[in-house]
Amino acid sequence: MKFLLLILVLQVTAPGAVSLATSKENNVTYAQSFLKTFYAMKEENILRTKLKAGDDNMENKIKEMQQFLGLNVTGQLDKSTMDMMHRPRCGIPDVQIFKSMPRKPVWKKHFLTYRITNYTPDMKREDVDYTIHKAFQVWSDVTPLKFRKINAGEADIMIRFAFGAHGDRNPFDGRGGVVAHAFGPGPGIGGDAHFDEAEMWTKGYQGTNLFLVAIHEVGHALGLPHSKNPKAIMYPTYSYVNLNSFRLSADDIHNIQSLYGVPEKHQPTPNAGITESPFCDPYLRFDAVTTMGNKIFYFKDRYLWWKFPEEPKTTVSLISSMWPTLPSGIQAAYEIGPRRQVFLFKDDKYWLISSLRPQPTNPRRIHSLGFPGFVKKIDAAVFNPLLYKTYFFVDHQYWRYDERKRLMDPGYPKLIVAHFLGIEPKIDAVFYYNRHYYFYQGSNLLEYDVLTNRVTKMEKSNANFGC
Repeated sequence: MKFLLLILVLQVTAPGAVSLATSKENNVTYAQSFLKTFYAMKEENILRTKLKAGDDNMENKIKEMQQFLGLNVTGQLDKSTMDMMHRPRCGIPDVQIFKSMPRKPVWKKHFLTYRITNYTPDMKREDVDYTIHKAFQVWSDVTPLKFRKINAGEADIMIRFAFGAHGDRNPFDGRGGVVAHAFGPGPGIGGDAHFDEAEMWTKGYQGTNLFLVAIHEVGHALGLPHSKNPKAIMYPTYSYVNLNSFRLSADDIHNIQSLYGVPEKHQPTPNAGITESPFCDPYLRFDAVTTMGNKIFYFKDRYLWWKFPEEPKTTVSLISSMWPTLPSGIQAAYEIGPRRQVFLFKDDKYWLISSLRPQPTNPRRIHSLGFPGFVKKIDAAVFNPLLYKTYFFVDHQYWRYDERKRLMDPGYPKLIVAHFLGIEPKIDAVFYYNRHYYFYQGSNLLEYDVLTNRVTKMEKSNANFGC
C-alpha cells in the first residue's frame, strides 16, 4: 500500500518538477542571449556556462546588468532581473557604445538634416512628421544644433520603419523586445535610426509611443550612450510617461551639452527669466496673445512669454518646455475662463489645453468648428465672456462662434471695419481683459471698450512691459 502511495505522489509531483527545471533552463538561455547582446558576454563564456549556481562568467555579467539598470545586485536571475530583461527596450548595447564607431562620436557641424524614408501604417503620415519634428526639437532646445527635414536624397540622419532583418546586421525581434535602434554620428549608416514595424506605433499611451522612442533614438544619433539614470530619456528600457509633463532630465541635458555645448547666447534657455531689452524693442510684435487664469501669455516664434496683467516682470520659456507636443509659431489663441480651456491655432489645426494639459484628441481641424474650406489659418481669436461668443479674425473678415451651441452664428463672415470701429485689418493678436479687447497690430496695441464699441487708447505693443 505504501508503494502504491509513493507512485501516486511521484505521478503528481514529477510534472511540476520538470516544468520548474524547464522554466529555469529557459530563463538561463534567454539571459545568455540578452547578456550577449547588451552586455558583451562572449560566446565562449556562454558555451562554458552550466546550469549551476556560482558560475562566475554568468554571475558577473548579471551583476553588471543589475548595477547598470539600478536593480538589487545579487548575480542571480531573480524575478526583478528577468522582468527587466523582458521589458521593451532600445537595441543599442548598454556597455558597448556604437559598434564599429569611434569613441564618443559627434557631428562636426551644428546644422543637420534628416529624412523619413518610409512611414508606419499605424499612424497618419502627418502625425509621424510632426512627432519626429518634435523629437528633434527636444534636443535643439538645449543645444546649438539645428535640424531640417528633407524629402529626397541623402540626409545626415535617415529614419525608417522595418521588419525583422533589414540590412544592418541588427534584425528586429518582433513585437516587444527591441523596439528601435540607432547608430552614432558618422558617414554611411552613421546617425541613422530604425524603428521596428512590428510594434504598434502611436502618439498616445497605447502601443509604443513614437515621440518618446524617437527622442531616445535621436539621442543615439547625436552620440549619446545609454544612461544609468531611470529618469533619463536615454535609459535603455521603454516606458510611457505623460507627454504633458515630459521634460529632459538634468542627466540628459548635461550629457548632450558635454558633446555640443549650450544653446547660442541669443537663444533664451527654458524657464529662465530674461532682461528687459527684448521686450523694449520698438518694433515688437506678437504671433498670439491670450489670458490663462490670472496671467497673460504671449506667443512669439518658439517662445512663450507670460506675466501678471499689472506687473512689468515677464518670464520667457520655450513652448516645447511647457508643452512638448505643441508646435512652435502659434498664430492665434483664446481662453474660455469658466471652463479652464485654452485653444491654440496654427495653420488649419487647433490644440485644446484643458487645465493647462493638452488633450489626447489634439490636434483637430479648424473646419470642424464650421469654417469654410477656403480658410487655411486664423489670424487672431478672442472670447467674450459677456456674450459667451468667440470672434475669429481672418484677413479683413471675422466669424462669430457660439460656445454654448458649439456652432458658428449665421450671417458670417462680416467685415472687421464694419463692426470694430477704429480697428483696421490685419489683426496679429487679441485678448480680452476687464471688459476690454486688446488688439495687437504690428507694433501697436489698441485698447477697445466692448460696451461702447470704440478704441479708448493706442500705445506701443511693449507698453505693459515697463519700457
